[in-house]
Amino acid sequence: MVDDIELILFDLDNVLYHYDRRRRVDRLSEITGLPADDIYAAIWDSGLEHLGDSGALGPQAYLQAFGDRIGYPVSLEEWLEARRAAVAPDDQVLALVERLRTLKAVAILTNNSELLTENINVICPELRPLFGDRIYAAASFRAAKPNIVCYRRCLAALAVKPSAVLFVDDLSENVAGARAAGLQAHHFMSADGLRRELAARGLDV
Repeated sequence: MVDDIELILFDLDNVLYHYDRRRRVDRLSEITGLPADDIYAAIWDSGLEHLGDSGALGPQAYLQAFGDRIGYPVSLEEWLEARRAAVAPDDQVLALVERLRTLKAVAILTNNSELLTENINVICPELRPLFGDRIYAAASFRAAKPNIVCYRRCLAALAVKPSAVLFVDDLSENVAGARAAGLQAHHFMSADGLRRELAARGLDV
């Protein structure tokens, strides 16, 4: 079974890194002086994040719209500061990746604007040594998970067929989308669960 898999494709937030959106909102509130609930509503209840994730807005247009929505001209440095405050590496999962990458290719596909991947060394500095340049924002493919177009365009960029990929995501709808696109998939719940999934496939890490 191990020979069936050529590449493991990981989600980022709440798989490789813990992500706390509320902490991000609170940091934005501290930076801007605006109420946290108003920021949350303006960004996450407005559909803006999907426009960024799906590539409907490019990085600079997304950042401009982010500031316009909350009524404060958020700089790149401020956006990065808040995004960085919201994440922390999952050391157990990253240790698995460190061992796994000696056996199989690894890559990332995250529902995010290219603003994140362009600044990944600032936001998630542990990732580049593990994944190299194989860190993709869904926005790069002009479609967001769980749209099957997103997975297929990503795999075209990676030059690997869907059936040879194991996709790992914490959201069930994204796992279902991956399977609909022809990928094998694992619904991530914990590092131990992922380790068991890999072991069942002959990958003892």
